[in-house]
Amino acid sequence: MKTADLFQETYTALSANKVRSGLTMLGIVIGIASVIAMISIGQGAQSSIQASIQSIGSNLIEVLPGQQKAAGTAVSSGRGTAKSLTADDAKTIQSGVTNVTAVTSEVSGRYQITASTLNTNTTVDGVSESYPAVRNMQIDQGTFFTDEQSAQLAKVAVLGPTVATDLFTDPATAVGQKIRINGQPFTVIGVTVTKGGNGFGSQDDMVFVPLMTAQRLLTGNQYLSTIDIQASSADVMTQVQNDVTALLLTQHEIKDPANADFSVINQADILATASSITGTFTILLAAIGGISLLVGGIGIMNMMLTTVTERTREIGLRKAIGATRADINNQFLTEAICLTLIGGIVGITLGWGIAFGVNASGLVKTSVSLSSVLIAFGVSAAIGVIFGYYPARRAARLNPIDALRYE
Repeated sequence: MKTADLFQETYTALSANKVRSGLTMLGIVIGIASVIAMISIGQGAQSSIQASIQSIGSNLIEVLPGQQKAAGTAVSSGRGTAKSLTADDAKTIQSGVTNVTAVTSEVSGRYQITASTLNTNTTVDGVSESYPAVRNMQIDQGTFFTDEQSAQLAKVAVLGPTVATDLFTDPATAVGQKIRINGQPFTVIGVTVTKGGNGFGSQDDMVFVPLMTAQRLLTGNQYLSTIDIQASSADVMTQVQNDVTALLLTQHEIKDPANADFSVINQADILATASSITGTFTILLAAIGGISLLVGGIGIMNMMLTTVTERTREIGLRKAIGATRADINNQFLTEAICLTLIGGIVGITLGWGIAFGVNASGLVKTSVSLSSVLIAFGVSAAIGVIFGYYPARRAARLNPIDALRYE
């Protein structure tokens, strides 16, 4: 049978019952669309999390107080909340570790903040002068405070844009205004540039005050919440991490690393872990969509078996006038493949549209990759071959005499 004749017969067969063909393709359309939409949501979430992690700093290494997680335990013992890091530790790291560009100290707490008649409850971060450089933060209005102001216990504050919006009707007038943090009066001297994101301690929803001011007036102690270290390049991050660990073990007079009262976290490790989690999440979403494809494939097989039964006499007549098993097999297999490919194209278009609509709504960021489209299209073709093979083979093996006698 010529190729042109094969496709002509396929078109005639599929268009003979348009409603049934359309309903059969619907399963493939929904399956392909759901796979693309699910993968786009997963990949969008992965990109968003990666951007959020990378935005907190370049080549960043964090030292947190508290015992490191021991093997076989589910959680760390007091990590991030213990009192074991001091300003001396930060100074020692700055002077004693090579390939370190900058070091900044932090002491964080959550406090009620008021300004005139408006108020909010958010994180107040006492930091040193080098914080903006280490954490990739820029000032939109005003200035950032200095270490001299910190030494003088200056009551000045720099607001994240979200906090500025929450506290002032017109955020552009925030600089120079008075606010109260936990009952203490502070003067706003700056507002940071919007960075976006809502995870990993979004800087948009934070208030920054001088480190020593926060220690004296807010926390009431000398201990730090975090020491942030900026390595000179990504290539030396592991080396810096190891050197910091060894130095602090000596500084804290700890011989057994398992008993360390601090944790050193590499930004690259956080990124790798987050990518692994979101990658698994994406695979799970794709698997859920794949179930719809499987159901669609079963629908294809069911329709083709019904078609073979309805066209038994036609198959017998074709064989009687010389059609081979290969001709019959190719005819029905082509019909199944065409159904899935047409459904695949419609499904890709629909899935792309769903991803675009979800992204435009602002609810979830989505990202449609070429690989997901190619995979979805390839899977639809494979389904046509796999689920169309048995009905086609069954039609090809019909005995022409029995087929002609079929009522």
